[in-house]
Amino acid sequence: MNEIEQFIDAKIKHEFEPIFLKFRTLIKEKFPTLQEAMRGGTEKYYGVPVYRQNKIIISVSPTQKGITFSFAEGKQFEDKYGLLEGVGNKTLNLRITSLTDYSEEVLEYYIRQGIQIDNKKK
Repeated sequence: MNEIEQFIDAKIKHEFEPIFLKFRTLIKEKFPTLQEAMRGGTEKYYGVPVYRQNKIIISVSPTQKGITFSFAEGKQFEDKYGLLEGVGNKTLNLRITSLTDYSEEVLEYYIRQGIQIDNKKK
C-alpha cells in the first residue's frame, strides 16, 4: 500500500472515499502530467495529497463533512460556477460533501485554469 492509499484508508471517512477516488481517476485520465505526492505532516498535522506540475496546483484535505480541494492560485481563477470559497490571498477551496455534488466538468474547469497559471510561472 503506497502513501496515498494509506492516507485514504486512515484519514478519509468511508462515505467520502468515492469522491476522492473519482478525482484521482480524473487526474490520471485527463491530467497525466500532474504528479501526485504527499506534502507536509508534523506531529500536530497530517500530510495531505498534492498534485503538481511545476508547483503545487491542488491539495486535497478530508474533513468531517466531505473533501476540500484547495487550488493554490484560486484567486486568479474565473469562477463561472460560483463554487470557490476562501479568504486567503491566493488559495480558494472547492468543498464537495457528497458524490451527487461531484462534477468532473467543474473540477476539470478549475484544474485547467490551475495548470495554465502554473505554466506561465515557469
